[in-house]
Amino acid sequence: MSALRQEMLKKWLAGLSGFEFDLETLESASSDASFRRYFRVGEANNARTLIVMDAPPDKEDVRPFVHVADLLRSGGSSAPAVLAQNPEDGFLLLQDFGNTTMLQGLTAQAGQQDAFYMRAIRDLVHLQANTQTTGLPAYGADKLLLEMNLFDDWYVGKHYDSELTDQERNWLESIKGMLIQSALAEPQVFVHRDYHSRNLMLTSEPGAAPQFGILDFQDAVKGPLSYDLVSILRDAYIEWPETQTLDWTVRYWEAARKAGLPICEDPGEFYRQFDFMGLQRHLKILGIFARLNYRDGKAQYLNDLPMVLRYVRLVAGRYIAFKPLLLLLDRLENKAAQVGYTF
Repeated sequence: MSALRQEMLKKWLAGLSGFEFDLETLESASSDASFRRYFRVGEANNARTLIVMDAPPDKEDVRPFVHVADLLRSGGSSAPAVLAQNPEDGFLLLQDFGNTTMLQGLTAQAGQQDAFYMRAIRDLVHLQANTQTTGLPAYGADKLLLEMNLFDDWYVGKHYDSELTDQERNWLESIKGMLIQSALAEPQVFVHRDYHSRNLMLTSEPGAAPQFGILDFQDAVKGPLSYDLVSILRDAYIEWPETQTLDWTVRYWEAARKAGLPICEDPGEFYRQFDFMGLQRHLKILGIFARLNYRDGKAQYLNDLPMVLRYVRLVAGRYIAFKPLLLLLDRLENKAAQVGYTF
């Protein structure tokens, strides 16, 4: 944070009616993959701490965050209350959900993964069944394609300093078309877009039944039912055996049907949709993580590429229509393909 923005932030906090802050306690809380940064500040009477979002208005617009927070809270989901806002300067004052992510909780409370994931799944079903999509953009074909094109430009082009052959480009165009068609054929609901273990904050005490607060939802859209489930079960930051992922997916399917969500009646077909949606998402993430390194200087995201690549290979190895993607990855990595198709 520049000295100028820090002074702007402190002046705004000092002038807020109904609050009395100890500005000496202002400290960094976290940053994310965007230009947003977060700070924690204590009230003068030590009653509580609050979070301040710093989003430079020439880089980020805080108003979508405020709008989606209102949609989530109106539907009964645990999004942070927006206590004060200054969209012109890019500042928000938010409820503090603490500093323990679901990912950190999973590490600290070994053996509790089923309780954690079933809570996250129940929260997701509630969110999808009760959150309005008013004012949200559609997750349409153009957006889905634009995201996957990041794979071509940043993962193939920048990370491997390679160019697609005409044949590879045609292959990818066909695969992207199948993934888009599958996504658009799904029921369209509220989609968080980053519903994963780093954006769910553990608000319960160790040993108690897990409870989560939801963050980083400002890019929400109206889109495919399976998208957020893929985000949490094939998370880019923690990996589970495929048998465990399948079990949680079936339990989500059962809960979604019970809640009246318009999920397809065949769980096998839903798992196919889940796979296809995951491949779309993970091609995008490979491109985004490469871009975060080469454009934004955030090299730590390169450490997460291997896990995401394993997800891509898992799905590409399961469906014969995606064999060309494996061939491309093998060329980039100079590997020989080992494939066992099931579809």
